[in-house]
Order: sequence, then structure tokens, then C-alpha cells
Amino acid sequence: MKRISLFFLVVTMVVALISTSAFGAETALTKLTFSIFFPPTHGQTKAAMDWAKEIEKRTGNKVQITVFPGGTLTNAKQCYSGVVKGISDIGFSLFAYTRGRFPVMAAIDLPMGYPDGKTASRVAHEFVKTFNPKELHDVKVLYIHAHGPGLLHTKKPVNKIDDLKGMKIRATGFSAKVVKALGGVPVAMPQGGTYEALQKGVVEGTFSPMEVLKGWKQAEVVKYTTECYSVGYTTTFFVVMNLDKWNALPADVKKVFDEVSEKYVDIHGQVWDSTDEDGRKYTESLGNKIISLSDDESARWRKAVEPTINDFIANTPDGKMYVDKIRELMKK
Repeated sequence: MKRISLFFLVVTMVVALISTSAFGAETALTKLTFSIFFPPTHGQTKAAMDWAKEIEKRTGNKVQITVFPGGTLTNAKQCYSGVVKGISDIGFSLFAYTRGRFPVMAAIDLPMGYPDGKTASRVAHEFVKTFNPKELHDVKVLYIHAHGPGLLHTKKPVNKIDDLKGMKIRATGFSAKVVKALGGVPVAMPQGGTYEALQKGVVEGTFSPMEVLKGWKQAEVVKYTTECYSVGYTTTFFVVMNLDKWNALPADVKKVFDEVSEKYVDIHGQVWDSTDEDGRKYTESLGNKIISLSDDESARWRKAVEPTINDFIANTPDGKMYVDKIRELMKK
């Protein structure tokens, strides 16, 4: 009788242990925080939130991602280091806000004449996959994307390069060199402070994609946009993850992250293009003027910024290789 009782006791304990383990496996989840500097209503924030929802859905809610838009967890400049330090688990911002820290990634921001956001996003993402820059090894790069051509938006008309001489123009990262090459005075400033700076006359214009005219309401404080596509630069954005958090994920969850992230390169590129179009419509609805440059004038602008590309090549190890690769990717 004692042997039978002991047998049933052991069986009961084993069953309980198995049930507990199964229950734990079913309910185990990973909670992650996601810092985004764009405002909550911006198209890029919405795209990133859709990315997070798809991760949750495809992992069967094994992963739960809490999004903090508007720089409420870490601001744009702090976002990358915030991910490295674990202040946030995932971060979405841009490399140009920490100028000098990402010398290889600066290649993508050169005034290469990007035609649209989808092209720029594909080029940027493939560039990182090709070179895997050492400067990004302190995070897990989930995906990279980039905005459509950066154009000039001003309070007074700029019809030719001479009109830009001496004007104070808001710029970020490498675009500051573009402003200087064109004769303007670059003023470093994050996007969040640009509206007020334009309103108060701290700057007289900004180099940015069309989307800022509506997404950041800057059409309310400028009157003109100069379509200088020949010097259309981009700014490279990252979505990166803390390495410890990444390494702790099971293989099947990592696979979901990789698959969904690859898909969202084009999605963000398409959002850049659609919000550029929205920005154009919005600024026109306010009566603002869009100035198109003649072919000859466009060539003047292109010639003026060419030294910035040559300077990058001359002063960056493997600079020519990076620029050649970008040009190759753009042709595709």
C-alpha cells in the first residue's frame, strides 16, 4: 500500500511539474519599449507602430511592444545611445543628430540626387547589409530607411543659387555642408525646434523633404519651396534594438523580427513618398509658391555641392568604395 501511495505521489508531482512548465511556456512573454522621436500623428510613427503590431501578431503575442512617440522616452539625439544603455529596448531616430559618430553612414546622406523615399530607403538598407559598419555593432540593426529628396523651404524666394548667399538655413548632419557649399549659413537644429525658429526668424529657411511642410506644420511659417532635385540629399533613419534584449530572444522570434523588418523598409519608403505628396498639397493649399529651377540653374547647384562628395571620399577611409556602391544601388 505504501509503495502504491508513493508511486501516485511521484506521478502527481511529475504531472504538476509538466503542467507548470507548459503553462509557463504558454504565458512567457517579452515586453519591450520602443522610443520614437516623431510626433504621434506623423506617418512615420504610424508605420513604426504597425511594424510593432505585426511583430506582436506574428509571434502570437509572445512579444509585447509599448511605443513611446514624440521623444517622450528618449529624444532624437539620445535615442541611439538610449538603446545601447537600455533606456529603451528599441529606438527609431536618425544618425545625423549625432554627427561624427557614424562616419560610414554619413555616405548615404550625401547630395546624390535621390529621386524619392523608396529609392533612398532601399539604397540605405542595402548599404548597411553590404558593409555592416563597425560603428553599428553595439546594437542590433532591425532596419534602415531614408526620406525623399531634401529640398529648400524658405521665407523669401530663392530662384537661383545667388539668392541663398548669407541666408541662415536650418540643417542636420551632412546637409549642413550642402548649405555651406551653396553659400548659405547652416544652423544645426533638430526638426522639433524648426517651426519656432522659422516663426521667430532665428533661421530663414530649412533643408528638408516635402513631408515637413505638413507633418511638422512648417508650411505655416515658410512661403516658398525651391525644387533643387539635382542636390537632393537624404537623411538615414534607423530602427535598432538593444543587443542584450536581442540575444535573449528565441530563434523563432528573431526570425519574425528579421522578416517583418525587411518588409518595412519599403513600407517606410512609401510613407515618405506619400507624406511628401501630402506636404506639397498642404503648402499649395496655404498659397505658398513652389519654385522650379531651370536645367542650367540645377547644373549650377549640382556643381556647387560636388566638392562635398569629393571631400567625403578624400577624408573617409574607403570613401570612394562607399560612394561607388551608393551610385550602383541607385541605378538599380
